Amino acid sequence: MALDFSVLQGRESMILQGLLLTMKLTCVATLCGFGVGTFCAVGKRGSVAWLRKVCAIYVEAIRNTPLLVQIFLVYFGLSSLGLSLGAVTVAMIALTINLGAYTAEIMRAGFDSIEKGQLEAAETLGLSRFQIYWHVILKQAMERVYPALTSQFILLMLASSICSQISAEELTAVANYIQSDTYRPLETYIVVGVLYILLSFVLRGAFWLIGLALFTRRRKLGISV
Repeated sequence: MALDFSVLQGRESMILQGLLLTMKLTCVATLCGFGVGTFCAVGKRGSVAWLRKVCAIYVEAIRNTPLLVQIFLVYFGLSSLGLSLGAVTVAMIALTINLGAYTAEIMRAGFDSIEKGQLEAAETLGLSRFQIYWHVILKQAMERVYPALTSQFILLMLASSICSQISAEELTAVANYIQSDTYRPLETYIVVGVLYILLSFVLRGAFWLIGLALFTRRRKLGISV
């Protein structure tokens, strides 16, 4: 069977819109998910018993259920409560919830890697718990787990393709529509696969630059970020 990519001509704008929505979902979920995950990591290490339990249940529940099930639970759960949200908004919420659980475990590992001597020194200086986390723990922990964080963020971008199941018109949803219209699925998904690869490299480059800006010590030492 000969490949015929000409069937995709005239559909570049659709593909571009799907690509842009994929990037939008990734950026919003990455920022919000990092915030949720960091809060949960702090909560799991805190002194408030009920908060520790809530964070632990959330992390375990999300990490032990498929993303597709989570998306459906958010999509149908919110509608059953009378909240009529668009597919894109639901996708952002579901991806944020999913990423938050994985980020919580990554950040917890980063927090645990901080030497106790630094914490004792900060307490001796009279710093509050918030100040200790902000000035002593957070940046160091993030620096140490940054490669794992960036890998998880890129995995989130790839996983956003599942959002096509609730009609969020990201890249995979657009590909589904095009292949059903042209009856050329192989050519369509080859192009989409290449776009996902390119987007992965773009994100890796962006996170590398962000790492250089945030972690000056690693840059001076020549350590990969």
